[in-house]
Amino acid sequence: MAFVIFLIPCFMVGTDVAFSCQNADDFVGASSPGDIVIGGLFSVHSEMLRPEEDPIKPVIQNCAGFEIQVFLQTLAMIHAIETINNSTLLSGVTLGYEIYDTCAEVTKAMASALRFLSKFNSSEDAVEFKCNYSDYIPRVKAVIGASYSEVSMAVSRLLALQLIPQVSPASSAEILSDKIRFPSFFRTIPSDFHQTRAMTRLICESGWNWIGVIATDDDNGRFALESFGVQAMANNVCIAFKEMLPAYLSDSTFHTKVDQAIENIVKEKRLLEELKRVVVIDGDKEVKFDSHGDMSTSYDVLLWKEIDGHMEITTMAEYDAEKGDFIFEDEEKKKDFLALKKVQSTCSQPCSPGQVKKVTESPHTCCYECIYCPENHYSNQTDMDYCYRCNNKTYWAPVNSSTCYRKTIYFLAWTDWFAIFLLLLSAFGVVLVLSICVIFTKNLDTPVVKASGGLTVCYIILFSHFLIFLSTVFFIDIPTEFKCKTRQAVFGISFTLCISCILIKSLKILLAFSFDPKLQNFLKCMYKPIPTVATCTGIQVIICTFWLIFRTPFVNQNFSIPRAIILECNEGSIVAFGIMLGYIAALAFICFIFAFKGRKLPENYNEAKFITFGMLIYFIAWIVFIPVYATTFGKYLPAVEIIVVLISNYGILCCTFLPKCYIIIYKQETNTKSAFLKMVYTYSSKSAGSVAVSQASLDSKSSSFRATVTDLCKTENDSVNGNCHFQVPGQSLIKGKVLPQNAARTMVRKRVSSI
Repeated sequence: MAFVIFLIPCFMVGTDVAFSCQNADDFVGASSPGDIVIGGLFSVHSEMLRPEEDPIKPVIQNCAGFEIQVFLQTLAMIHAIETINNSTLLSGVTLGYEIYDTCAEVTKAMASALRFLSKFNSSEDAVEFKCNYSDYIPRVKAVIGASYSEVSMAVSRLLALQLIPQVSPASSAEILSDKIRFPSFFRTIPSDFHQTRAMTRLICESGWNWIGVIATDDDNGRFALESFGVQAMANNVCIAFKEMLPAYLSDSTFHTKVDQAIENIVKEKRLLEELKRVVVIDGDKEVKFDSHGDMSTSYDVLLWKEIDGHMEITTMAEYDAEKGDFIFEDEEKKKDFLALKKVQSTCSQPCSPGQVKKVTESPHTCCYECIYCPENHYSNQTDMDYCYRCNNKTYWAPVNSSTCYRKTIYFLAWTDWFAIFLLLLSAFGVVLVLSICVIFTKNLDTPVVKASGGLTVCYIILFSHFLIFLSTVFFIDIPTEFKCKTRQAVFGISFTLCISCILIKSLKILLAFSFDPKLQNFLKCMYKPIPTVATCTGIQVIICTFWLIFRTPFVNQNFSIPRAIILECNEGSIVAFGIMLGYIAALAFICFIFAFKGRKLPENYNEAKFITFGMLIYFIAWIVFIPVYATTFGKYLPAVEIIVVLISNYGILCCTFLPKCYIIIYKQETNTKSAFLKMVYTYSSKSAGSVAVSQASLDSKSSSFRATVTDLCKTENDSVNGNCHFQVPGQSLIKGKVLPQNAARTMVRKRVSSI
């Protein structure tokens, strides 16, 4: 202690100026011999004076700026060593020390480090060059210091040559945690990484993003600024300005806990490894070095308050470097901490959800404008840098949206009023078909039913009409693979069957009343009912089969409407669809030609005229359908085809059967064989070009239609003993003798009755 008391005035002499050394011993600030010597590097003076000589000489310059607090730290080290020597901790071993004043200057600290590396108990302060320093015993076994990171980095690189442990109480540069470059460096404070992370966390918790940074212009300040800049950028915090101050101007307020690891060190060679396992008990906490040689201690968050013109500094919170969180002593201090959010430190107002940041011409990313997210884009957080894109196939979003909305799925549903209307029309058509079936079945033996080709042909035609009405059901509700494949095939085959049967009826009517021998022979060759219907319908079946196999229809999602998904059937091949409709149109056209030629037949036989009207309705409906179908889109597209199907089906059904039903129900007097014979005779008379029919002309004409009326006369109630009686308008009742069948076959012109 006497040495310490004597040392104080020695440092104070010279009006705060330390003179340069004249020899090596003068260079030492304080020293004491021992078995194990510990070095010390303290910046008792805060700066080194600039040399006055010109040119500059390689000498250690004078220092100035006495730091009383650092000087007290030096005394604390000396006191700790003497306390250990005066105790029984290290019996038989004496600790010594060599303490140097670095003057907060790397140059002088390097000179001190060279002296540390000199050989132990050597008369010369020289560092020997060796390739292997394993057996080399340096002057000191460990070094305490330095305070400034810039100095510690330079010294540690030299001490690493002989792996001399260095324990710093205040050097916090993050780079010193690199054990590749600084393998023997330890420190009793956390790295600047934790400090800068704590600062960034404090800024984020306060809601700030527009700040200024002041750092010292040395390695420590620059490395800390770089670390803080990286973490600030990662947390969207902008640095408005950076101010670098000259180093060593600030008053040192660091409090060092001297490492007591040397108390347990007996063997010199184990010093470095023993330091890595040192544990210091601080109250109820254990403090130890981590794998980087750093001690994970905490930071105090200080709050500066101006009260009555005086600045009061209070500890507001503690930052736990390991947990990365703030710890508060009570709720009052937590409220003060949360109150920091009231302090506004932002360059721009935050962008709300639905908006996105647009960086302005400012170089800072924290200065921006808030713009709305465009359509089909959204942002669900504040201050987003970009908008997320909605899945355009299933979702949509309006402008300035914070979320995406699922698109509405549209299709022609059962509950749609238009679908209900179309279904009612189809149901009415089914009822109409069934009603016609009942009427024709009850009047099976009447001439009108027989003239229609018989009940079998009527049933086939009516069944095809029934299937056509039924096919409209497959156009409504959610499209499925089955519906898409079935609806066109059912419609196409049914319509072809219907047109084929009507075509046979047209041929039969034309054949029955044609007086042209050449045309009659052609029609006889063509008139083969069953093969014709089977062939015409079979071709359509083949067309639909190839269509379903090679280019089958499928369910398609139409995204043409921005906020909706339209479920529809894709026909698979427009060409196949066109071939199917074209084939039906070709049959209808042939049927129309044959029916048109027979339009002037007798009134009761004039089915051809109505067939002509039905075909015209079909052509008009489907000609209008093509441009409408091509230009229509949306859920009502199937309704367009349903309408055309219903119009064409109703047109053919009504023109084919309703006139006959009218005769059966309301004109029963004309639904007799006598009435039909009169109509036939009148038509035959007009065909001969004679209005007043004579007996001679009657004989000649009777031979031309005798085969036609033979069947009627056989069953007519008015015929007696082979005589047939019929009345020609304007003439008296005519009696004619019915020729035998053998005689009828020998007639020049044979007829095929339509009845």
